[in-house]
Amino acid sequence: MQVDPCPPVQAQQIRTDPLRRNDLTNAPGYGSRLAISDSGFPVLPRWCVWVQPAKGAEPNRWERRWFGAIDRALDEWSAVLPIIRVEDSERAHVRIERRRPPRRRLADGWRASNGRSVLQVLEVQRQGVWRLEPNVTVMVSPELRAESQQATALHELGHAFGLWAHSQVPSDAMAPVQGASPVLKLSPRDQLTLQWMRQQPSDFGVPMPGPP
Repeated sequence: MQVDPCPPVQAQQIRTDPLRRNDLTNAPGYGSRLAISDSGFPVLPRWCVWVQPAKGAEPNRWERRWFGAIDRALDEWSAVLPIIRVEDSERAHVRIERRRPPRRRLADGWRASNGRSVLQVLEVQRQGVWRLEPNVTVMVSPELRAESQQATALHELGHAFGLWAHSQVPSDAMAPVQGASPVLKLSPRDQLTLQWMRQQPSDFGVPMPGPP
């Protein structure tokens, strides 16, 4: 019998497992800047991703532009990660939504953004087995040029796939402030940091006893 790579959620429980700066000073790339939890980096052996569908039977021109940007960003990450697209959001670890993120209140006032990733750490039961999983909502605004949408999606998906940090090098996809042109490809530093992070010990995705 074929194993379902993205089984639906049967039960779940929210964990209070905050991220903090890691203390691995010799990490390559920008690995020493990555946030980590007490259970390790929030990564999985494979990622199940859901993309919000069009409102109608056929996407309009603006939706088609947004879908194209998301597809290209996912293709870029799929070259370095096992990613499975799913049609049921209950099967997903990452949900990509077509909306502008709400403004955030900062010390110097309110700030708007083109994209945002929101992480929850969950204890999840799938096929009778409990595991610790990251659950991420990715918001990418539809009100952008195609290249800006793609660069925003590429960056926010990096967070979703475990790179909870920002690079200080503008040519990296995970740089918050990029150069004159949007970054549409993963840089060697992005890939090096990702590869290193995924090799570190983590309790995420490992079978565990269920919650009490």
